[in-house]
Amino acid sequence: MSRLLALFILAGLISTSCDDYNKLLKSSNYELKLKRANEYFEKKNYIRASQLYEELIPFVKGTERSEGVYYNYTWSEYNLGDYILSQYHFKNYTRQFPNGSHVEECYYMNAYCYYLNSPNYKLDQTNTRSAIKEFQSFIDQFPESRRIDTSNILIDQLRGKIEHKDYEIIRQYYRLEDWKACITAAKNYLKEYPSSRYNEEMYYMIINSYYLLAVDSISSKKEERINSAIENYQKFVDLYPTSSYLSRAESIYKSSQKLKDNLSKNGF
Repeated sequence: MSRLLALFILAGLISTSCDDYNKLLKSSNYELKLKRANEYFEKKNYIRASQLYEELIPFVKGTERSEGVYYNYTWSEYNLGDYILSQYHFKNYTRQFPNGSHVEECYYMNAYCYYLNSPNYKLDQTNTRSAIKEFQSFIDQFPESRRIDTSNILIDQLRGKIEHKDYEIIRQYYRLEDWKACITAAKNYLKEYPSSRYNEEMYYMIINSYYLLAVDSISSKKEERINSAIENYQKFVDLYPTSSYLSRAESIYKSSQKLKDNLSKNGF
């Protein structure tokens, strides 16, 4: 058989298949549609399976077939990469079928779809926060689930993304020399992320921000800000005596002490 002839035969088969499928879509034989939908689903032809399941949902509502059709439809959308729509349907499955055989799985997949829709840390983190919330809800709802460990790992990843974003915001304040905003944000960061790998840098930015803020302050505010720089340096040294920021922080501390001494000499 020539290659050209084989291509003609293949094109004819595809055309016939499309014609048959279009006829099926227009058919009112819902038993046949359900049978074909399940076949397409098993063969991983999720586009056709999804179209048929979506049409079947209102016709099987209230019957024993309703749960299976809706479940397969939701997974079809997921496998097509529509995580926003599939997230909605996984969640909706748990509402429509609270005693269904796939409740735990769909509860988890609802959270996992949020995880998949979580963007780069530089972008808005609404979906990231929603994913954390939904995973935590899943853990609370199914504390004995085999998916608990995975959920906790994913929560840590999501929190790490938010932590990174918060860190970059503080660095931006620092680069822009917005010392007040930097100090406030860095202090909040230390409370929010007590074990963060960036905490040494947070302390360094707080110390230097207080010092530089004091340098440019009016006389009545200099002493308070210098004292804050010194106090935060002392906390920093106690917490991180071998920090890579230690020498730089010590230099700022010495400058702060000199400024404080000058203030005392001048009667402030």
